[in-house]
Amino acid sequence: MNFSKTRIVCTLLGGLLLGACGATSASSQSAHSLVSASATEQTMTAYITGYSYWDNTPPGSGAIAFPVVHRSAGGQGTYDDPITLAVGHSIIGSSEIPDVPAGTRFYIERLKKYAVVEDVCGDGPNPQSGPCHTGHDGHPWFDLYIGGEKTTAQTTTACARSITDLQTVIMNPAPNLPVAAGAVTDSACKALAQAN
Repeated sequence: MNFSKTRIVCTLLGGLLLGACGATSASSQSAHSLVSASATEQTMTAYITGYSYWDNTPPGSGAIAFPVVHRSAGGQGTYDDPITLAVGHSIIGSSEIPDVPAGTRFYIERLKKYAVVEDVCGDGPNPQSGPCHTGHDGHPWFDLYIGGEKTTAQTTTACARSITDLQTVIMNPAPNLPVAAGAVTDSACKALAQAN
Protein backbone atom coordinates (compact mmCIF):
# COMPACT_ATOMS: atom_id res chain seq x y z
CA MET A 1 0.00 0.00 0.00
CA ASN A 2 1.29 3.46 -0.88
CA PHE A 3 1.49 5.36 2.43
CA SER A 4 1.21 8.86 0.90
CA LYS A 5 -1.93 7.93 -1.08
CA THR A 6 -3.43 6.34 2.01
CA ARG A 7 -2.74 9.48 4.06
CA ILE A 8 -4.41 11.66 1.39
CA VAL A 9 -7.47 9.42 1.21
CA CYS A 10 -7.76 9.37 5.00
CA THR A 11 -7.51 13.14 5.12
CA LEU A 12 -10.15 13.57 2.41
CA LEU A 13 -12.67 11.53 4.33
CA GLY A 14 -11.85 13.00 7.70
CA GLY A 15 -10.30 9.77 8.91
CA LEU A 16 -13.45 7.73 8.24
CA LEU A 17 -11.74 5.27 5.95
CA LEU A 18 -11.43 2.75 8.70
CA GLY A 19 -9.30 0.09 7.08
CA ALA A 20 -7.01 2.43 5.13
CA CYS A 21 -6.43 4.51 8.24
CA GLY A 22 -5.28 1.51 10.22
CA ALA A 23 -8.46 0.84 12.19
CA THR A 24 -8.91 -2.40 14.01
CA SER A 25 -12.20 -4.04 14.85
CA ALA A 26 -12.28 -2.25 18.20
CA SER A 27 -11.62 1.21 16.78
CA SER A 28 -14.13 0.78 13.97
CA GLN A 29 -16.95 1.00 16.50
CA SER A 30 -15.89 4.49 17.57
CA ALA A 31 -15.53 5.62 13.94
CA HIS A 32 -19.07 4.39 13.19
CA SER A 33 -20.27 6.53 16.11
CA LEU A 34 -18.28 9.47 14.77
CA VAL A 35 -20.19 9.41 11.48
CA SER A 36 -23.59 9.60 13.13
CA ALA A 37 -22.41 12.20 15.65
CA SER A 38 -20.54 14.29 13.06
CA ALA A 39 -22.64 14.13 9.92
CA THR A 40 -21.44 17.41 8.45
CA GLU A 41 -21.50 17.84 4.70
CA GLN A 42 -18.09 17.33 3.05
CA THR A 43 -17.32 17.87 -0.63
CA MET A 44 -14.48 15.89 -2.19
CA THR A 45 -13.26 14.40 -5.44
CA ALA A 46 -13.62 10.64 -5.70
CA TYR A 47 -12.90 8.09 -8.40
CA ILE A 48 -16.29 6.66 -9.38
CA THR A 49 -16.64 3.34 -11.16
CA GLY A 50 -19.70 1.19 -11.75
CA TYR A 51 -20.57 -2.41 -11.05
CA SER A 52 -23.61 -4.29 -12.24
CA TYR A 53 -25.82 -7.28 -11.72
CA TRP A 54 -23.56 -9.10 -14.20
CA ASP A 55 -20.18 -8.48 -12.55
CA ASN A 56 -21.26 -8.43 -8.91
CA THR A 57 -20.00 -11.08 -6.52
CA PRO A 58 -21.57 -13.54 -7.08
CA PRO A 59 -22.25 -12.72 -10.75
CA GLY A 60 -25.89 -12.46 -11.76
CA SER A 61 -27.01 -11.22 -8.36
CA GLY A 62 -27.74 -8.13 -6.34
CA ALA A 63 -26.05 -9.51 -3.21
CA ILE A 64 -24.66 -6.84 -0.87
CA ALA A 65 -22.48 -7.03 2.22
CA PHE A 66 -24.21 -4.51 4.51
CA PRO A 67 -27.94 -4.08 3.82
CA VAL A 68 -29.07 -0.70 5.19
CA VAL A 69 -31.75 0.70 2.88
CA HIS A 70 -32.06 -2.27 0.51
CA ARG A 71 -32.04 -6.06 0.88
CA SER A 72 -30.12 -6.29 -2.39
CA ALA A 73 -28.25 -3.77 -4.54
CA GLY A 74 -30.46 -1.14 -6.12
CA GLY A 75 -32.02 2.27 -5.63
CA GLN A 76 -33.40 5.12 -7.68
CA GLY A 77 -30.85 7.76 -6.68
CA THR A 78 -33.18 9.85 -4.53
CA TYR A 79 -32.38 10.76 -0.94
CA ASP A 80 -35.00 8.29 0.36
CA ASP A 81 -34.01 5.56 -2.12
CA PRO A 82 -30.26 6.05 -2.68
CA ILE A 83 -28.30 3.74 -4.95
CA THR A 84 -26.08 1.09 -3.38
CA LEU A 85 -22.44 2.16 -3.19
CA ALA A 86 -19.51 -0.20 -2.66
CA VAL A 87 -16.38 0.97 -0.87
CA GLY A 88 -13.00 -0.58 -0.17
CA HIS A 89 -12.63 -2.74 2.88
CA SER A 90 -10.22 -4.71 5.02
CA ILE A 91 -10.43 -8.16 6.47
CA ILE A 92 -9.05 -8.11 9.98
CA GLY A 93 -9.25 -11.49 11.65
CA SER A 94 -12.68 -12.72 10.64
CA SER A 95 -14.22 -9.23 10.42
CA GLU A 96 -14.95 -7.41 7.18
CA ILE A 97 -14.52 -3.69 7.85
CA PRO A 98 -15.71 -1.19 5.22
CA ASP A 99 -13.53 1.88 4.69
CA VAL A 100 -16.60 4.09 5.09
CA PRO A 101 -19.31 2.99 7.55
CA ALA A 102 -22.38 1.30 6.10
CA GLY A 103 -25.26 3.74 5.86
CA THR A 104 -23.13 6.76 4.97
CA ARG A 105 -24.88 8.76 2.24
CA PHE A 106 -23.18 10.49 -0.69
CA TYR A 107 -24.39 12.68 -3.54
CA ILE A 108 -22.67 12.31 -6.92
CA GLU A 109 -23.02 15.69 -8.63
CA ARG A 110 -22.37 14.68 -12.26
CA LEU A 111 -24.92 11.87 -12.11
CA LYS A 112 -27.39 13.75 -9.87
CA LYS A 113 -27.75 10.66 -7.71
CA TYR A 114 -27.72 9.96 -3.99
CA ALA A 115 -25.89 6.80 -2.95
CA VAL A 116 -25.55 4.87 0.30
CA VAL A 117 -22.72 2.61 1.45
CA GLU A 118 -24.13 -0.93 1.51
CA ASP A 119 -21.47 -3.01 -0.19
CA VAL A 120 -17.74 -3.53 -0.55
CA CYS A 121 -15.51 -3.81 -3.58
CA GLY A 122 -12.39 -5.88 -3.80
CA ASP A 123 -12.34 -9.64 -3.55
CA GLY A 124 -9.97 -12.19 -2.15
CA PRO A 125 -8.33 -12.70 1.24
CA ASN A 126 -6.54 -9.30 1.20
CA PRO A 127 -8.94 -6.70 -0.25
CA GLN A 128 -6.94 -4.00 1.54
CA SER A 129 -4.26 -4.52 -1.14
CA GLY A 130 -6.69 -3.69 -3.94
CA PRO A 131 -7.54 -0.41 -5.65
CA CYS A 132 -10.92 0.14 -3.99
CA HIS A 133 -9.15 0.31 -0.65
CA THR A 134 -5.98 2.13 -1.64
CA GLY A 135 -7.73 4.67 -3.89
CA HIS A 136 -6.94 6.14 -7.28
CA ASP A 137 -4.23 8.80 -7.62
CA GLY A 138 -4.79 9.99 -4.07
CA HIS A 139 -8.60 9.97 -4.29
CA PRO A 140 -11.05 7.58 -2.65
CA TRP A 141 -12.49 4.91 -4.97
CA PHE A 142 -16.25 4.27 -4.87
CA ASP A 143 -18.05 1.66 -6.97
CA LEU A 144 -21.68 2.57 -7.75
CA TYR A 145 -24.26 -0.12 -8.47
CA ILE A 146 -25.60 0.61 -11.95
CA GLY A 147 -28.25 -2.13 -12.21
CA GLY A 148 -28.40 -4.21 -15.35
CA GLU A 149 -30.92 -6.90 -14.43
CA LYS A 150 -33.09 -5.87 -17.39
CA THR A 151 -30.30 -5.46 -19.94
CA THR A 152 -27.23 -7.26 -21.24
CA ALA A 153 -23.82 -7.57 -19.66
CA GLN A 154 -22.37 -5.73 -22.69
CA THR A 155 -24.71 -2.75 -22.14
CA THR A 156 -23.89 -2.54 -18.43
CA THR A 157 -20.15 -2.73 -19.14
CA ALA A 158 -20.45 0.21 -21.56
CA CYS A 159 -22.50 2.10 -18.97
CA ALA A 160 -19.91 1.46 -16.25
CA ARG A 161 -17.15 2.74 -18.53
CA SER A 162 -19.12 5.92 -19.29
CA ILE A 163 -19.39 6.91 -15.62
CA THR A 164 -15.82 5.98 -14.66
CA ASP A 165 -14.01 9.19 -13.81
CA LEU A 166 -12.92 11.52 -11.04
CA GLN A 167 -16.13 13.17 -9.86
CA THR A 168 -17.26 15.64 -7.23
CA VAL A 169 -19.17 13.91 -4.43
CA ILE A 170 -20.73 15.19 -1.24
CA MET A 171 -20.59 13.02 1.87
CA ASN A 172 -23.54 13.53 4.26
CA PRO A 173 -25.42 15.65 1.69
CA ALA A 174 -28.54 17.73 2.25
CA PRO A 175 -31.71 15.88 1.21
CA ASN A 176 -32.88 18.47 -1.35
CA LEU A 177 -30.29 18.36 -4.15
CA PRO A 178 -31.34 17.92 -7.83
CA VAL A 179 -31.99 14.29 -8.74
CA ALA A 180 -32.21 12.33 -11.98
CA ALA A 181 -34.21 9.41 -10.57
CA GLY A 182 -33.83 5.90 -11.92
CA ALA A 183 -31.30 3.11 -12.11
CA VAL A 184 -28.00 4.33 -13.53
CA THR A 185 -28.32 2.13 -16.65
CA ASP A 186 -31.79 3.60 -17.26
CA SER A 187 -31.06 7.27 -16.59
CA ALA A 188 -27.48 8.51 -16.14
CA CYS A 189 -25.84 6.39 -18.83
CA LYS A 190 -28.49 7.28 -21.39
CA ALA A 191 -28.13 10.99 -20.55
CA LEU A 192 -24.33 10.78 -20.82
CA ALA A 193 -24.60 9.01 -24.20
CA GLN A 194 -26.94 11.73 -25.54
CA ALA A 195 -24.61 14.47 -24.30
CA ASN A 196 -21.59 12.99 -26.13
